[in-house]
Amino acid sequence: MSAVDLLIVGAGPAGMAAAVTARRHGLDVLVVDDQPAPGGQIWRSVETVAASARGARLGDSYLAGAARAASFRSCGAAYEPGAQLWQIEPGFRAFVTSSGKARTVSTRAVILATGAQERPVPFPGWTLPGVLTVGAGQILLKTADQVPAKPVWIAGSGPLPLLYMTQLLAAGGAIAGFLDTTPPGRLGAALRHLPAALGKAGDLWKGVAWTLALKRAGVKTIKHVAEIEAHGEGKLQSLRYRRQGGDWHETPAEVLLVHEGLVPSVHAPLALDCKVEWRQDQRCYAPVLDGWGESSQPGLFVAGDGAGIAGAIAAEHRGAIAGLAVAARLGKVAAAVAEAAAAPARKLLQRELAFRPFLDALYEPRAQVFAPSDETIICRCEEVTAGTLRQRAEVGRPGTNQMKAFTRAGMGPCQGRQCGYTVMHILGSAQNRPPEALGFYRIRPPLKPVTLGELAALDQPDSAA
Repeated sequence: MSAVDLLIVGAGPAGMAAAVTARRHGLDVLVVDDQPAPGGQIWRSVETVAASARGARLGDSYLAGAARAASFRSCGAAYEPGAQLWQIEPGFRAFVTSSGKARTVSTRAVILATGAQERPVPFPGWTLPGVLTVGAGQILLKTADQVPAKPVWIAGSGPLPLLYMTQLLAAGGAIAGFLDTTPPGRLGAALRHLPAALGKAGDLWKGVAWTLALKRAGVKTIKHVAEIEAHGEGKLQSLRYRRQGGDWHETPAEVLLVHEGLVPSVHAPLALDCKVEWRQDQRCYAPVLDGWGESSQPGLFVAGDGAGIAGAIAAEHRGAIAGLAVAARLGKVAAAVAEAAAAPARKLLQRELAFRPFLDALYEPRAQVFAPSDETIICRCEEVTAGTLRQRAEVGRPGTNQMKAFTRAGMGPCQGRQCGYTVMHILGSAQNRPPEALGFYRIRPPLKPVTLGELAALDQPDSAA
């Protein structure tokens, strides 16, 4: 068993900033990350890509990650890429697998900087080969400069589809069309938040610039799409869609990329019994944190988009604030000094967060995301359909965890990451209850799949300890 002052899980913007800050105050820091290099999703592969033509195509926001990764590499924190955290015990003892072997790490404090995931969007045919998320398409573009050979269809809502489409066009890709699923009337709802968002006018302009670039490129855009379906034998061959209040249309398709926003990664906080709160604006949970990012479990902090979706810059500020908090808790810096040092980061963080109500109102998930047809597979791991869930929901008003026992939905390797929120909404609708009244699945270790060989290699603490 190894021992450190601070264990940071994740080497994205928040994790790197937390490590740099903690090391500046003399803490012994270990950063574990399941990715092969630092940067997270936003700056994925930036160390190798930044100096290439691919880096230039991905834009200035992406290129900014190169300097952050360099600072992280030189800060003196121990760094283990390709390492998975699969359990944390109170106290804290963390269980980590790296290079096929599991071990334990004793730490005085933990910062979870595990980021976010794309919101699962179940619809008929979403499990067909050829149907991916926009995030997956962007990963392929960043890591391997992989551009689909055939024109792709993009379906969804939010800034990421716009950004990806401009990046794809710059890389020489072709877009068959964009099915914009933002419901009508959302701009009006968002405009009341515009005054607060003007502090981030540059980000507002980015969205306008992306939209104009797609228009100049002649990208076919179909607005107010309510429902989509993917069809094919063994692979995607056609796409059906329907606008709000309109008829169904069908078109040939070989690649479909879907995105309906991001949700915080909350599995680790839930497994550690941290308090979470329901975010009605984005239909998801986020951990309850104090001003330093500390959870309801003392010594356990959450930073980055795992604390609530706010973007890379906000993630950095959250990471720096959490790093300062740990340094103060462990006596490396006086509380008053830490408070003064955190003040600039807090101010910048509030500026970033002021932009979120505008985006959250504009891109609030459409109702159809949570009301798939009966034949739609909801739990990909166990192949449980929406119809099966609705039938079971009528018997005894079961909760989310009872539904897991009845149907095995949520028992697969992803532990409900792909089905949990949809199951909550389906049960809530069937029982005339708000989804938050049912709650998420109970999350148990291991957080990630662990082999028997890895467990056999696990070092055990001395029995006298």
